[in-house]
Amino acid sequence: MRISVRLFAGLREQAGVRERSLELPDCATVADIWALLELGEEPAGLLYAVNRSYAARDSALADGDEVALVPPVSGGAFLLSETPLSLDDVVREVASDDAGAIATFIGTTRAHARGRAVVRLEYEAYEGMAEETMAEIAGELKTRYDLVDIAIHHRIGTVGIGETSVVIAVSAAHRGDALAACRDAIDTLKKRVPLWKKEFYEGGEEWIGSEAQYQAEVSRRASPDAPVAPG
Repeated sequence: MRISVRLFAGLREQAGVRERSLELPDCATVADIWALLELGEEPAGLLYAVNRSYAARDSALADGDEVALVPPVSGGAFLLSETPLSLDDVVREVASDDAGAIATFIGTTRAHARGRAVVRLEYEAYEGMAEETMAEIAGELKTRYDLVDIAIHHRIGTVGIGETSVVIAVSAAHRGDALAACRDAIDTLKKRVPLWKKEFYEGGEEWIGSEAQYQAEVSRRASPDAPVAPG
């Protein structure tokens, strides 16, 4: 059988292509893919998605499947945009006569990060799956909070200093649910949505993973006796 494999962020740069076609035996599983790509040691935290749904390594593959290799991530209306975002547009999408509160979050590109002067950011996404994952997050939030609606817009491509990278709006009958769900939305988006950012700074560039992974790495470096993760 033949499948297509999509690559993102650092893996795309390492392979030199966005997509490859692989021939596999009929009994192949997701776990068989990495070795065939000949990209060295499999990175820690790598996830796989089959036909835009996360899949376990022992999942069976079928002819024509699309498999995405999802590096660890650094995020109603769920939109990826290469053009500047509008807070007004996002708020309009959740406005309702039933809403007594609308909470918003705006993420912007800051000039300094991790002790370095940042020049710009570049975002890349697994389009299709990113929007679907944002919709899943919204559905989960609606089971935990009493909400009217949720909208999430995220930039892809180049985002300059001071520009908006993500806008979230949450409407609810009461402010407590709106505020709590808005914070929950951005925290969850950073951990689960297949979006990656490349940080360009004075003197270099680097793909940045999720905030949770960054904090884990900081903790590991602060504890010399802590075990080192593979990869």
